[in-house]
Amino acid sequence: MSLRRALHFVFKVGDRGKTATFYREILGMKILRHEEFEEGCKATCNGPYDGKWSKTMVGFGPEDDHFVAELTYNYGVGEYRLGNDFLGLTLQSSKAVSNAKRLGWPLKEVGEALYLAEAPGGYHFYLLDKEQPQSDPVQRVCLAVSDLQCSVHYWSSLLGMSVMEKDETKKTVLMGFSDSQCKLELRDIGGAVDHGTAFGRIAFSCPREQLPAIEALMKKENQKILTPLVSLDTPGKATVEVVILGDPDGHEICFVGDEAFRELSMMDPNGNDLLDKAMAEDKSDEWFAKNKKQKASA
Repeated sequence: MSLRRALHFVFKVGDRGKTATFYREILGMKILRHEEFEEGCKATCNGPYDGKWSKTMVGFGPEDDHFVAELTYNYGVGEYRLGNDFLGLTLQSSKAVSNAKRLGWPLKEVGEALYLAEAPGGYHFYLLDKEQPQSDPVQRVCLAVSDLQCSVHYWSSLLGMSVMEKDETKKTVLMGFSDSQCKLELRDIGGAVDHGTAFGRIAFSCPREQLPAIEALMKKENQKILTPLVSLDTPGKATVEVVILGDPDGHEICFVGDEAFRELSMMDPNGNDLLDKAMAEDKSDEWFAKNKKQKASA
């Protein structure tokens, strides 16, 4: 399945300002594109919310060859409850470590040359204190599972990932579509996976012609299809087709047609300014403070 690519992980964020600081100033990522939407996504990209929301793609380089983060912000929602489903994203960058130390961002040393940094919202990022590579610094995303054997079967036999490493002591399996891409690490937590309300989504691309076959296979195997094949519009940009799946523990998985996604995901040189403009124009915090109310907690 070398034609399939790991694209991004979706994070729900309640504070765009603090979140932008973390990704831009601590991690050293770039704003690749920023988009505003007046109503909820047909494929629930922003979660189960119908109102105005925004999407900000951030990463170390173009989406064509880097695994990036998709930050979704629902206007009016100030925080989300974390579960135990997302266990962390690991990246290699001594610059990120030095940025955190210089700016006073809390770091916890958890291994040899390995630090834990917490993004706004409580998401865990593991920073490997080694020189940032010329290729993508993002190495892996770790997700919790309740039955490792069952999950490995799903991701390998049904979705076509290869098993690259196994660690029976840590109860982890490292998987991927190719050595050059960000890997997926599955860790058996020995109990139920709780997605909270902050639950994310991991996205992959494949040739558009494979989407109906992926959907058909999931139907045949009686697996979860959260959103059947659907077209998604982005104002002024390419229309993409996606199918959203749920793995045995309910982790959301998006497969998108690669050809249109490459067009949609082209880096926007105005992305940084568009995000800053949107944050400046977002007066929701002031309104809630003025009316002595708090933003909703999802």
